[in-house]
Amino acid sequence: MPAPGRGPHPERPRAADGRPPHTPLRPTWCCRSDGQPWPCGEARLLLRLEYDGNTVGLTIYLAGMMYEAMRDLYHLNPHDGPEPSALFDRFVTWGTSRRRSAVHRPDPP
Repeated sequence: MPAPGRGPHPERPRAADGRPPHTPLRPTWCCRSDGQPWPCGEARLLLRLEYDGNTVGLTIYLAGMMYEAMRDLYHLNPHDGPEPSALFDRFVTWGTSRRRSAVHRPDPP
């Protein structure tokens, strides 16, 4: 069976203000900006803003990133790689929870 092709390119969240973007540094999948496991807290906030109202799109993007991280991390350490459930929680679970928007919208008259 042929190996699947590469998934989506980690281009999000987009950089702002000339600072290093909160995108993954491959193959370790640490944040380029703060060195935390990606998606770091700031990346999660920025991704939520970029995908505001599009939970399905965010989930698809995160699942693609999880697939790429699995490939990279297991290639780096095939005998003691991360547990699939831990990667799922790290990449996908947080993006699927529904939260109310932080923006206050007045009630209609």
